[in-house]
Amino acid sequence: MHTPNISSLGGVLRSTPLDFLIYSLENGLDIILYPDHNIPVVVTSIMYHVGSKDDPKNRRGFAHFFEHLLFEGTENIARGEWFKLVSANGGNNNANTSDDRTYYYEVFPSHQLELSLWMESERLRHAVINQIGVDTQKEVVKEEKKMRYDNRPYGQLLAQVKKHLFPTHPYQNTTIGEIEDINASSLIEFQNFYKKYYTPNNAVLVVAGNFETEQTKKWIQKYFGSITPTSKIERERIFEKPITNTLFAEYEDPNIQIPMLVLAYRTPSMKEKESRILDFISSYLSDGQSSKLYKNLVDEKKMALQVGAFNISLEEYGLYIIYALPMTGVDLNDLKTEIDEAIQHLQQELISDHDFLKLKNKYENHLVDNKTNLETIAHDLASFHLLYKDVNLINTESDLLNSINQHEIQLASQNYLNKNQRLELIYKPKNIL
Repeated sequence: MHTPNISSLGGVLRSTPLDFLIYSLENGLDIILYPDHNIPVVVTSIMYHVGSKDDPKNRRGFAHFFEHLLFEGTENIARGEWFKLVSANGGNNNANTSDDRTYYYEVFPSHQLELSLWMESERLRHAVINQIGVDTQKEVVKEEKKMRYDNRPYGQLLAQVKKHLFPTHPYQNTTIGEIEDINASSLIEFQNFYKKYYTPNNAVLVVAGNFETEQTKKWIQKYFGSITPTSKIERERIFEKPITNTLFAEYEDPNIQIPMLVLAYRTPSMKEKESRILDFISSYLSDGQSSKLYKNLVDEKKMALQVGAFNISLEEYGLYIIYALPMTGVDLNDLKTEIDEAIQHLQQELISDHDFLKLKNKYENHLVDNKTNLETIAHDLASFHLLYKDVNLINTESDLLNSINQHEIQLASQNYLNKNQRLELIYKPKNIL
């Protein structure tokens, strides 16, 4: 039987190729330059290959802590002046941390490119890591954890899923970490972490926007070329044993009143094609009111207040999570039965041409949107290079998505979404007397 691919159903996923330059400095810092003269701004970003999976033992939250700490100041930028300097020159900036990397970026008017390069070189060359900065950011992180996780309804969902899916791998930990580990850490531990991971040979610098290439290369050499690299970072790859029997767990959350059914699966790395296919399956099941689970459980049968499916793509593994909140009086087992029937349908039947075309159109629009946002382009260039090890995905991603066919969607559901490969988590209210 012939299984059509996306191109046979209404065209090919297409997006305009981006013309970028990639090279490396002698100290190992990788550089990606993407000139775009359509708007008078420039994005300067650095992605470091360090995330929560690299947190030292019993020091959960270190990588994320540095996302805050490295705005404290440098030898030439006084404490508390970083954000003022950015704002005074018409810019904005931010940072974020994942399991696999930490990302910093500034957006400035084009004529402030040199300033942004100097500032990022300051962060890399000689950030000031002292006790007052550490103590200040400890309080900031404590409040963030309380607000976003501890006191937020369903705020421990991902932590519980990761704990059970990854009993050995450091993906078992959350990015925010644990306050007791941060409190127990000494100043020298923070300084050593900085020396180990904040080094030019563990990073990629991206400049995207309205700039002149040759002048930019001179500035990059001027500010980054003399930064001394460290020795190559030794990374131990930890493998999990396959899940062959259903895992069962419960968690009580004092912040909720409605229980949640969670079905979670360990899935392949972001670098594998199957990860993209699982993204397709997520959209098919729960993206929009016409998606299969939403239409069945929320719209038609009125069994669920909310239902969702999403794939978290990480460097070494992935997580696929399906969740549902029941309507009053609906048993979670009945919800599970309905979800399992939807998965079994995927495993036994090819999705229709109509649904496949909808998926194709959705991802085509997503690709187009990504190519029109300069900040997204800068991030994707860094991520494709550092984590996927293929910066050309910025231009070939459409070919990869176009190659996905209905049979591969069926096969991925058969390989990764089986009952005996998953965690069944009952996330329920905690009775407080």
